[in-house]
Amino acid sequence: MTVPDRVVASCACKGVRRCLLCENSKENHFPEEKILHIYSYNPETKLAVRKDGKPASFPFPGVFLWEDFLSEEEEEELISSMDKDTWNLSQSGRKKQDFGPKVNFKKRKVRPANFSGLPALSKKLVLRMQQEKSLAGFQPVEQCNLDYHPQRGSAIDPHLDDSWLWGERLVTVNMLSDTTLTMSLEQGLQQLGLLGEVNVEVALPRRSLVVLYGEARHRWKHGILRKDVQERRVCSTYRELSAEFLPGGQHGDLGAHLLNIAASFNGAPI
Repeated sequence: MTVPDRVVASCACKGVRRCLLCENSKENHFPEEKILHIYSYNPETKLAVRKDGKPASFPFPGVFLWEDFLSEEEEEELISSMDKDTWNLSQSGRKKQDFGPKVNFKKRKVRPANFSGLPALSKKLVLRMQQEKSLAGFQPVEQCNLDYHPQRGSAIDPHLDDSWLWGERLVTVNMLSDTTLTMSLEQGLQQLGLLGEVNVEVALPRRSLVVLYGEARHRWKHGILRKDVQERRVCSTYRELSAEFLPGGQHGDLGAHLLNIAASFNGAPI
């Protein structure tokens, strides 16, 4: 039997997420223990590599990392522009700015509402993205800026992004500090003898861009753990539409309308 990396306590949250400002008021209970196997992603070999060197690594498809996507001057300009707008409080100690349509995922309803397009400074970034082979034809219809700060205990729980509205590629630009994107598979990898949860840590350098697609998009959950937010971190995540909202799809007309709004690059946060 494979020896686990370590045994850790599972999260005590029950339906309500936590940050440093609220967790002391939550009722504590004795958490269950779980087995956790930790690997690191190697962007050159595209392998998940065991931190202690055993057992063998395994292929980890669906991640593209573009280091130095932004220049220092561009990063400074983007953050200055964001900080002139209002940051709204979000879950788990984050703050956010949304540029996109109003969506009710439970009822599967989408409406433009006050969506006025992506922000002006994103236009040159999207054009740059589209020059990369793996992002050819990428047309984002939503941009979400998130602000993480260690004093707020900021994090985002491991999750899978919706695939009814959002398309194949999830694109995130990481700013102000290095961090780690944790990819997790709760059911383990039995074919490799890995019982329990498997985590693959993807290092995100400052000013880098990361794309999730394929298995990393649809099978592995992704999140940012509290321990990996050591300084202020701001990210912009761009999402494209699913096939259902593209020409020929069930909601193709609505999708075309949303894309036209997004491509105006005249947006203000909602």
